[in-house]
This record gives sequence, structure tokens and C-alpha cells, in this order.
Amino acid sequence: MQPPDASGYGRPIEEQEAEDLLRCICFKNGPPRTVGVELEWLIHDQRNPRQPVAADRLAAAHDRVRTLALNSALTFEPGGQLELSSPPAGSLMECVDSVAADLHTVRSALRRVDLTLTGLGLDPWQTPRRVLRAPRYDAMEAYLDRTGPSGRAMMCNSASVQVCLDSGEEEPGPLGHGRRWQLAHLLGAVLIAAFANSPAREGRWTGWRSTRQAVWADLDAVRPVSPPLHREPRAAWASHALDAPVMCVREDGVPWHRPAALSFREWIRTGAHRPPTRDDLDYHLTTLFPPVRPRGHLELRMIDAQSGPDGWVVPLAVVTALFDDPEAAETVYRTVKPLAEYAGTQPAPTNPLWQNAARLGLADPELHATAVSCFDTALEALPRIGASTAVCDAVAAFHERYVRRGRCPADDLRIPSLRPAAGVCGKEPGR
Repeated sequence: MQPPDASGYGRPIEEQEAEDLLRCICFKNGPPRTVGVELEWLIHDQRNPRQPVAADRLAAAHDRVRTLALNSALTFEPGGQLELSSPPAGSLMECVDSVAADLHTVRSALRRVDLTLTGLGLDPWQTPRRVLRAPRYDAMEAYLDRTGPSGRAMMCNSASVQVCLDSGEEEPGPLGHGRRWQLAHLLGAVLIAAFANSPAREGRWTGWRSTRQAVWADLDAVRPVSPPLHREPRAAWASHALDAPVMCVREDGVPWHRPAALSFREWIRTGAHRPPTRDDLDYHLTTLFPPVRPRGHLELRMIDAQSGPDGWVVPLAVVTALFDDPEAAETVYRTVKPLAEYAGTQPAPTNPLWQNAARLGLADPELHATAVSCFDTALEALPRIGASTAVCDAVAAFHERYVRRGRCPADDLRIPSLRPAAGVCGKEPGR
């Protein structure tokens, strides 16, 4: 347990205090100025990616990468996936250049031990295998096992491109935080469909373009779900976070205490096991996995990891252009607003809009038409936000290869060794 201290992190937290903190710390307002990206990668053998990398070999590779001088924060996920989290950058190109340099350094180090970074939303071959042992991951695995196997697949086999943007201005308008919150939840479905890159799982085609998104949506009834969009964002998020179940109660001993059914609000009111603190609230927020997570900035978590050395640049550039250029933000909001009727009253990612985006990709006619307009708008805005010719060309090439043709990266994957999924008529998705 945390000892009491003067900061308030060690003393019990009151319910009103928790609500006030959630409103303040999760939606910090101001003109959008910074952008960041978090890149997750699978680590595979360079010559035989279907062969599992031995745990000791993976641990040695992790140790090698930890010695590198990087601008990005380096972490590893429970299944051994590597994550680079950029520092906040003052522009799109500052972010791109910084992360590209780090990736070059990491790839060079891994290449020397015959390993490579693979950009796919979900490992198409391996069954989930946890290589990191820590009380946090023990508790998470035990909690998610209650609802089925998707939790282990999420923890050990998934990878993504997460774009981080400022929450936005206080006042209404194209850069206001309320508008950006709504935009993220509608445009998010378009991003899933356009960048879907995980059509297989554990040796089988699944029938989904983004099996990663299907896995995340299946974790449980609360953790991967967004709060109601018809409510004011701060109030909606505060209620959602406090009413979400507590995954675990951290303590000195192991395993950590795992309450069967206890929301954070109930924990505050009852003091069950021990009273929660501000530090417990901060930790609780890290165990919630909605597709758009407010963390002082907006963290867009719905995009599959992208193939190729620079595939990640395209979603980063598109999202930044559509959110941070005022003209593009106004245009794209009008473009995606009709999707609200498609989504219906259910939250993301369980509503029809998000489900069909993950399953069908841009084969869905409405998502296809919307994506074409969104990419056209992004391409117009990129020069205005200082994007280089190379970045503009990469977005334009992706637009021509995939978006205009109603296709996504999953439709191009060719992995002959995979088996058809049950009930998918013996065909890979999109063929």
C-alpha cells in the first residue's frame, strides 16, 4: 500500500474530489499545439515469422534495445511487443522525424540478432503467450479471463498506432474540445476501416478486416466502451470512470486483491479491503481501454499497426491534418456527422458503425464514401500544417492504392499457410 504523504496521493480520496479530478486532469483545454504517437510492434524472427521467438531470446533482445539512446519512451507489452511513445511534438514533422530516427535505431539493433518489427494489428500465427511477469499483468489476465480468451489475445498478440492530440479549446468551434470528442468517435470508425490490417488470428482467417478491433470490443461489457456521446464530455467521462469495475487493488503482497464486482465509486463509498487513494484513481484510469481515451490529451486507440517501415506515418499524418487544421476540422466534421445515425444509440465500439468498420473495412459503401472525402480533405490540409513532400506523397499513395478502391491493408495480405475460419466459406476476408 502507498504510505500517506503531503501530496494527497496516500490519503483516502472523496467521491466529489475524484469527480473534480477526472474533469480537470482528463480534458485539459487550450489551442491544439502538440501531437504524439505511440507505436506498438510485434517482434518476429527475421527469417521465419511463423516460428515463436523463444522467451530467452526475446528477453535478450529487450535488454539490447533498452541500452539504446532514444527520444521516445520504450516499453514492452505482456507478449513481448515493443512500444515506442514519442514525446509531445510541436508539429507533425517534428513527431515524424523523431520517431523515424528511433525506429531506425531499434530496427538496426534487432537486425543484428535476426529479429524484426512486424506491423500487423494482431499476430496471425501465434497463440497468446505472456512473457512479462508482474502483479499488474497477473491481475489483468485473471480479470479478463472471466469473460473469455480475448483478453489474452489483446495483452499478448495485438499492436496498434495510437495518435495523441490535444483535447482542444474550451469554447465551441472546430477546435473546441466538445467537437473534437465527437469527431474522434465518428472518424474513429473510418480510421478502423481504412487502416484495418489484422484479418487472421492463431493460424486462421477470421472474416474480419480488423480482428484486433473485434478482440478489443470483446474484452468485457465496460472497459473497452466509450461513455455516452450525448452528454457533456467531462461529466460523461467522470461518471464512466467512477462506475467502471475495479480490476484490482494493489498491495505489497502478491497476488493483488481482485474484487469480484466493485466499481471505483463503490470502493470510495465502502472503503472495501482498504480505502482508495488518488494514486489508485490514476491507476484505475490505466485499466480502462475505450477507443478514445482522455488523458489530458485525446488518445485515439483504434488504428491497427501498419505494415512496412513507414506505414505508421500515414494514419498519424491523416489524423493530425483532420484534427488540427481548422478548415479541415470543420470540413471533416460535416463529412462524418451523418455516421451518427449509422452508429445508433449504442456506444463505440459495440455499435453497428464500429462493428461493420472492423468486419467489412471499406467494403462498406457508406464508410468507403466517407473515407474518400476524409482523405481528400487531409491531402488538402497537409501542406498547410507543414507536412513534407514525402509525407504528402505517402498519404496520396495510400489513398490511391486502398481508399479510392474501397480496400484496406488487410485485403492485400497473402499468408497461404493460414486456414479458413469456421463459417467463412473457406475464403480469406476480402477475396
